[in-house]
Amino acid sequence: MFSFFKNKKPIVRDLKWLGVDIHSHLLPGIDDGSPDVDESISLITKLKELGIDRFICTPHIFKELYPNTAETINKALERTRAALVKANLDVKIAAAAEYMLDENFEMSDALMCLPDRHILVEMSYLNETPNIEQIIFNLQIKGYTVILAHPERYNFYHQDHDRFHRFHDMGVLLQLNLLSVTGYYGREVKTAAEYLLKNQLYRLAGTDLHHQKHYNALKYNVENGYLFDKLGKYPFENDRFLHLI
Repeated sequence: MFSFFKNKKPIVRDLKWLGVDIHSHLLPGIDDGSPDVDESISLITKLKELGIDRFICTPHIFKELYPNTAETINKALERTRAALVKANLDVKIAAAAEYMLDENFEMSDALMCLPDRHILVEMSYLNETPNIEQIIFNLQIKGYTVILAHPERYNFYHQDHDRFHRFHDMGVLLQLNLLSVTGYYGREVKTAAEYLLKNQLYRLAGTDLHHQKHYNALKYNVENGYLFDKLGKYPFENDRFLHLI
């Protein structure tokens, strides 16, 4: 007897397809992410259960709130690595930073980057950084490849999609927050993310995971198959970092 269920696609309930999580706040006690080592290990363990075993942690460098340096970030990374060994947790973890592009951003040749001088940057959610294109150009001149974190979350672009195309044309790599497509950050953010996906403007994706609430929302949308259905076949380029950490 013919069955309508024979061709039903299996539900993919993991994040293995992401490869490397290139944006997270899992290092302990240095920004608005994990408050301590125990929480870092707990979150990393849970993310590994969802299929992610390689992380590039990107704590904020934001002078007004989180004035991190390479020293503070690397110390937190080493504490986390030691705790992972103690917990016998088989993951690979590295560190870069998420730079706030504001009046306090300082250009240098020693910024904390993802591999191959990829620099993750962000702006305020309320206003575009003045001279943002000039800042990006200056970074590119110094040999950096700019990754713009979560463009879908910048309210000032929700009615100005041409800016997304402009950044793409400038060679900026646009990075999606996975939870944006679930409505976690609101309807307008989800709509912007869907526009960027439809127009193939994203190049990278990340969890941007800070805390247990983020994890709970992520887990729900992974285990019900929604995230794979929405994103699993999109040509994200996270694998460019797979063997570099």
